[in-house]
Amino acid sequence: MSIVKLSNNGVKNATAFGSAVTSLGSMIFIKKLTASSSATLSFVDGSSDVVLDDTYKEYLFTFNNIHPETDQAHLTVGFRDGGSAYDATKTTTYFQAYHNENDSTTALSYITSRDLAQSTDFQQIANTIGNDNDQQTSGYLHLFNPSSTTFVKHFYSRFNIYNASEYSVDNYVAGYCNVTAAIDAVQFSMSSGNIDAGDICLYGIL
Repeated sequence: MSIVKLSNNGVKNATAFGSAVTSLGSMIFIKKLTASSSATLSFVDGSSDVVLDDTYKEYLFTFNNIHPETDQAHLTVGFRDGGSAYDATKTTTYFQAYHNENDSTTALSYITSRDLAQSTDFQQIANTIGNDNDQQTSGYLHLFNPSSTTFVKHFYSRFNIYNASEYSVDNYVAGYCNVTAAIDAVQFSMSSGNIDAGDICLYGIL
């Protein structure tokens, strides 16, 4: 008889009557990168203690107080599938909701200008971030089974942004790298200027 328990440590599968207890869903911290007027922040498999291989089937990037150098810059992501360029072909979708703090203007919409269709461009994941001292973005990105050489590589992200025009903007992006080669590195950058401050942490999900 098996009992599944949920806790803040993930999912625990506890088997009664003396059988072994196994843990699933645990987050294993791998690496933290901190921006300081950084042009890019890159997580490269095997470099500086970074793991992006078959050790885990799911990887989670968390973003805390990412502050752009340039007003109205977009945070972007690129994936490397071998070689040196972060140009893995992607197809994606992009939704957003927003609420203005001054006049209560609201909207929920699909943004066709920010999705990709079989493109090697970097994907925007947090848009039009303000660079005032109190403006920034925070969120997360999940990447699934990047080491597979059989399937495409799915990912999705969600961010809340303190927009340059005093909006709270909720960005949701999802898509896949349409390659069967392994994804061995992930790079983050701003569409204009540097990442002035903030940190990105990488976790493996058991």
